[in-house]
Amino acid sequence: MSLSAKQAGLIDDLNLIEDAHERLSALTSYVAKARLPEELKTDDLIVPGCVSRVWVHGQLCEGLTRFRAAADSPMVAGLIALLCDLYSGVTPAEVIAIEPEIWQRCGFMKLLSPTRLNGLAAVRGRLKELASGWS
Repeated sequence: MSLSAKQAGLIDDLNLIEDAHERLSALTSYVAKARLPEELKTDDLIVPGCVSRVWVHGQLCEGLTRFRAAADSPMVAGLIALLCDLYSGVTPAEVIAIEPEIWQRCGFMKLLSPTRLNGLAAVRGRLKELASGWS
């Protein structure tokens, strides 16, 4: 499945939840998929530019990406887990080329503070950086 199709499916699934606040709360279900083991929470994996401590780990397996992450804040953990889920299982070129539309199309832009949005941009930058090293 292409990243564009995967993103459209995630957006459709999340938008089944009518209330945007409840939709945001539902992101915690993604945390288990992207969970980063404690032993990988090292200083070199911390993403600068995030208010909470955020760790992102990526690897390339048989030509496809796999991202895992963790955060001190439960809300941030859900947001970055969604990004990791979105960008896992695709090619590095797709990670680099396709921007997340999910924040806008699910109504999260209105609910998240500028600080949180900046942190998400920093995580997105880290995912692109990792994928650039693999392409």
